[in-house]
Amino acid sequence: MHHKTHDLLAPVPGIARQIHSFHFGPRAGGKIYIQASLHADELPGMLVAWHLKQRLAELETQGLLRREIVLVPVANPVGLEQVLMDVPLGRYEMQSGENFNRRFVDLTDQIGDQIEDHLTQDPQHNLDLIREYLRRGLDAHPAATPLQSQRLTLQRLACDADMVLDLHCDFEAVEHLYTTPEAWAQVEPLSRYLGVQASLLATDSGGQSFDECFTLVWWQLQQRFGKQFPIPMGSFSVTVELRGQGDVSHPLAQADCEAILQYLTRFGAIEGEPAPLPPLLYPATPLAAVEPVATPLGGLLVFHVAPGEYLEAGQLVAEVIDPLNDRVTPVRNTQAGLLYARSLRRMASAGMVIAHVAGREAYRSGYLLSP
Repeated sequence: MHHKTHDLLAPVPGIARQIHSFHFGPRAGGKIYIQASLHADELPGMLVAWHLKQRLAELETQGLLRREIVLVPVANPVGLEQVLMDVPLGRYEMQSGENFNRRFVDLTDQIGDQIEDHLTQDPQHNLDLIREYLRRGLDAHPAATPLQSQRLTLQRLACDADMVLDLHCDFEAVEHLYTTPEAWAQVEPLSRYLGVQASLLATDSGGQSFDECFTLVWWQLQQRFGKQFPIPMGSFSVTVELRGQGDVSHPLAQADCEAILQYLTRFGAIEGEPAPLPPLLYPATPLAAVEPVATPLGGLLVFHVAPGEYLEAGQLVAEVIDPLNDRVTPVRNTQAGLLYARSLRRMASAGMVIAHVAGREAYRSGYLLSP
């Protein structure tokens, strides 16, 4: 194992922040990148990453790793220190108000212009060429703020990986994941091993999130040059939502760690025979089919359904109670689907999204993510 530290831009004198990466296995043969807690108040993935660190060290000692595996257990030191009156604020940077998992650097047009005269009919040549210019572009890109410095550091670590796993969690949720339709055939075994109950697919969900900043560059270059030159998908990415914020325990983390290792074994990164594939618990569905269920009024929020329940259209999801005038307002979903996540808050404000339901038929477009 090689432990590397990556200095971030300091906000003021006297403060130092670093990203720590742990590198396992041979550099030849491909690369896998895994990070945790990019939203710094989402900690189940950090514990899974800690368990992975122990297991990967054992596997490396045994000579069973076939690819380089890069692990970043703490992907957001900037957000991790944001605690206001005992409340962690790890989703948005307090200085800018920006979501830590949005607005990663997009170099697609720049890379396309640079490689246009160097592409050939050899897919491997084109893959290596794109990765080289992607690395160069990220290395040359300036960082004006600590947040930009952190984003660029993470992108540089992951930009040439064949696979990127970004470990998150929701508020109260069952295990679910986000990936692209193009990558689903490769990701489906991971969904099975983890026992994922909702697999949500979108090529571009908006916002330039960490996982999509890698897949989009390859997809967009395919759209631009694919009729003339063979452009492979040089990377696929998955955002794994490890249940809810309170689901931090060794039994859950050990099970998730083992599921990821079984997947990496099936992928060929670890030598051995993977466990048989479990059943797929719920079919993959479009992210554009997800219904964000919102409250029309504010008040005390009382749920009638829990994550993991399948809802029929028009089912009672929750009640919003005004304790001053005794008004009870029912909140119902409009389409059938699996309720995979709900809010932790129990005092709703008007227009607040309280739950997400994975439907089957796409009906939304444009920006598909939460703020």
